Amino acid sequence: MRGGIFALYSLICRNAKVSLIPNQVHSEKRMSSFRLKLPTPELERSIKVKEKLESSLLLKKLLLGLVLFGTSMFISNGVITPAMSVLSAVSGLKVGIRNTSQDVVVMISVALLVILFSVQRYATSKVGFALGPSLLVWFCCLGGIGIYNLSLYGPAAFKAFNPLYIIYYFGRNPFQAWLSLGGCLLCATGSEAIFSNLCHFPVRYVQYMFVLLVLPCLVLAYLGQAAFLIANPKSSEQVFFSSIPIGVFWPVFLVANLAALIASRTMTVAIFQCLKQSISLGCFPRLKIVHTSRKFMAKIYIPVVNWLLLVSCMGFIVLFRSIYDVGNAYAIAELGVMIMATVYVTIIMLLIWESNIVKVLSFVITFLFLELIFFSSALSSVGDGGWALLMFASVLFMIMFIWNYGSKLKYDSEVKQKLSKDLMRKLGPNLGTIRAPGLGLVCSDIVKGVPAIFGHFLTSLPAIHSIIVFVCIRNVPVPVVPQSERFLFQRVCSRGYHMFRCIARYGYKDKKQEHHSVFERLLIEGLEKFIQREAVELSLQSEDDVDSDEEPPTPVKIITAPNGSLYSLDVPLLADYAPSTQVIPKASCSTPQQDPVLDYAQNLELELAFIKQSKQSGAVYLIDNPIIKARKDSWFFKKLMINYFFAFLRNNCLRAIMLMSIPHSNMMQVRMTSYV
Repeated sequence: MRGGIFALYSLICRNAKVSLIPNQVHSEKRMSSFRLKLPTPELERSIKVKEKLESSLLLKKLLLGLVLFGTSMFISNGVITPAMSVLSAVSGLKVGIRNTSQDVVVMISVALLVILFSVQRYATSKVGFALGPSLLVWFCCLGGIGIYNLSLYGPAAFKAFNPLYIIYYFGRNPFQAWLSLGGCLLCATGSEAIFSNLCHFPVRYVQYMFVLLVLPCLVLAYLGQAAFLIANPKSSEQVFFSSIPIGVFWPVFLVANLAALIASRTMTVAIFQCLKQSISLGCFPRLKIVHTSRKFMAKIYIPVVNWLLLVSCMGFIVLFRSIYDVGNAYAIAELGVMIMATVYVTIIMLLIWESNIVKVLSFVITFLFLELIFFSSALSSVGDGGWALLMFASVLFMIMFIWNYGSKLKYDSEVKQKLSKDLMRKLGPNLGTIRAPGLGLVCSDIVKGVPAIFGHFLTSLPAIHSIIVFVCIRNVPVPVVPQSERFLFQRVCSRGYHMFRCIARYGYKDKKQEHHSVFERLLIEGLEKFIQREAVELSLQSEDDVDSDEEPPTPVKIITAPNGSLYSLDVPLLADYAPSTQVIPKASCSTPQQDPVLDYAQNLELELAFIKQSKQSGAVYLIDNPIIKARKDSWFFKKLMINYFFAFLRNNCLRAIMLMSIPHSNMMQVRMTSYV
């Protein structure tokens, strides 16, 4: 399950409120992406698991810690894979050219990695055309060489299918057999990298190819190498390249290096996808993401991560110089990802799939037991190379933990400081200042209430825009949000304030780098549809009120221009307009005999025309850039994490609204310092 840990975590967050940073609002559960079928009737146990997860802060932190650990191990695995694949492929030179030194192998490996990561951005969109044929040739070579060795040295290797031999092996030397488990795991790992190509091929196609092509060719290749070792017990190094027939050595050597580069590129793309998911779920600083294909959303490129991976791969190769030490680190990373995936699948079986408890226990006992045994064996090689991977994974874990911890404190601080609607009502529809033409988009991270930064705008600026929209860009734990469900609108205060709330929702696979003009157009279109739907609902409600014997609704204020025409719904919004007012009932508006349905239609047309006029005046983004600092009485590590580490990450990451390439002339930022 390469890269699937965050997908599993998001699936749990979608069905239970276990995220430390609130990631759900009630309306989001009406999205089509949230609708999940529960196939089994064992709902009571699922509800108990959900209640336990939602009520326990310790379990929430534990779930987050496990997903961060699994992700850090997966990224570390993505660093080890290119280093080991390229280094082992280039090591075949020692067989083809005698007396080739290890320094030459290291230099060629580093050069190939530099070339690979340098063209990563361009290869991402076009590699699909070469990926399938290259892998097909490589696996056919593996199977063909295996068949050749079996026919040359005899079928004695087929005895390996007898399970008694493993029992005899553990009986003769249990400790040595246990130590060898970590190395045995490497025979099975790596082949699952083919599932990282789901961005290029359909799921069913990859599954069929794994069963019908990959697995048989790998089994034949290992059986052929075993037959070669039985006949040549002294040739324990470079077994694969030594078993290749002399006549086809160099073609196979070239194909092996090409396959190593393709596997390395595939793992890099998988890391890009994993980091994109973690960014969307608030567990990694925002980075620049480049979409390299117009057809496939999964084909992305992250420049900063690409160069960091290159430096890390080169560091591992130069540090260890041997495929054996790199292999020890590789086994630790693989098993760490497997264990975390098993834990999350178990939770999903209980919470979402509502599987039978016997199936759940059988799954977790079988897989987790085996994985822990292999993991304990792999940890025995920490001193032989695994220590570097654990240090690398620890750094990644701390980055993700500090970012999530600081983001939660920042969000809680913004929620506490938000302005109440009662205060807005006391200020009045004009908000204590002049309403100037135009559209003001106040960007914040909170989904309820008025952000505190808006109060600073009111006290600092001589005018505020005629239409105010509080925009919150949210990352929801679903893969894709349909465009029709992208925006969620709500009116803030009464109509006269012309203030709205807009929640723009994006899944972790959605492309967020829209141009600001496209974003504004879609937002205004959504706002117009919201006002139209609201008018229809109010007109239907008014018809019900007229038909009933209930008391008339509360009167509202209507503004008339000097020429007698109706200009706005409640109050004047332009500075050079001085209207006269009169109070009339809501149900009748201009005259008692007027049809309320026609009245709402007239008001609707006027409000839509006013929005169009504000759109022509232009939009300005009012962006809050809050700074959080630890209080003076906070403990030392909190000050260190918030004041230095989190501040460094926040100052060097992108904000969601900044991905739209907003011109500086249309943007205004204000910083507020909050102590947490």
